[in-house]
Amino acid sequence: MKILVLGCNGQLGRCLQDQLDAQSHEIIFSSRKNINIENFQEAKKKILDLVPDIVINAAAYTSVDRAETDQKKTNAVNHLAVKNLADICKLLNSWLIHISTDYVFDGSSDIPYKEDDFTNPKGVYAHTKLNGELSILTSECKYIILRTSWVFSEYGKNFLTTMLRLGSQQDEMRVVVDQIGCPTYAQDLAKTINYIVELIPSNTLIPTIYHYSGDKPTSWYHFAQIIFKKAQSKGMKVPNEVYAIKTSAYPSKAPRPASSAMNSSKIKKELGIDPCDWKQGISSAIEGYIKRNSPE
Repeated sequence: MKILVLGCNGQLGRCLQDQLDAQSHEIIFSSRKNINIENFQEAKKKILDLVPDIVINAAAYTSVDRAETDQKKTNAVNHLAVKNLADICKLLNSWLIHISTDYVFDGSSDIPYKEDDFTNPKGVYAHTKLNGELSILTSECKYIILRTSWVFSEYGKNFLTTMLRLGSQQDEMRVVVDQIGCPTYAQDLAKTINYIVELIPSNTLIPTIYHYSGDKPTSWYHFAQIIFKKAQSKGMKVPNEVYAIKTSAYPSKAPRPASSAMNSSKIKKELGIDPCDWKQGISSAIEGYIKRNSPE
């Protein structure tokens, strides 16, 4: 099969480069420089020329706070470009694997969200991600939408790499304790996508939405504590003190869901894919981070 990966330079895109089976498939890794999904006509021409069997959309506008003021670009990337991709895949009879987010929920639930729970996004980023999903659902293309959350890895800028960087510089840190979610290791998410890719030729998949995220909900504060504990065990400098603070003490432009934990039982039941063991993922990500940042 021919597989087109959009957003190959982001953390998930880089993990897909690690995990997709390049020996069995022709894989085209495309950055914004190669295919700019914001340029709808140009992107359509290039993708139609490539004729991929599968399009994996790992491209997104992910700066939640900046999205509040950069609304036009956020909508272009997370909604209108996704609609364009879905329409292209419909024309080609190709599969679209699209990455979405826990932010489509408002975070008011006391129990982890299932795929068919009511969506109620707050903020520009969240609204555009949901609108991207809806444009796929109405396109009649073949699709798998993977909602994920709190994605981290050894690559790029994310919560884990930020904690490791700041932790090496500061003796004290403050981390929000009253936001709950499920951390997801991007390498595990990439493995899940690879598994789904391998199922496509069997014609057993039906278009649907799956949740794939960490196995146990936690807070940002506890997430940070585990990161520092594992980092310290590997000889890295960590803060002497980590203080728990409330969201109200750390104001931001965009609203955050108070509890956006997702239930990943559907993907386990239907595809046999276990939720991400995020604590093990932290260990693996730190090992990768150390290797990437060690002098040759």
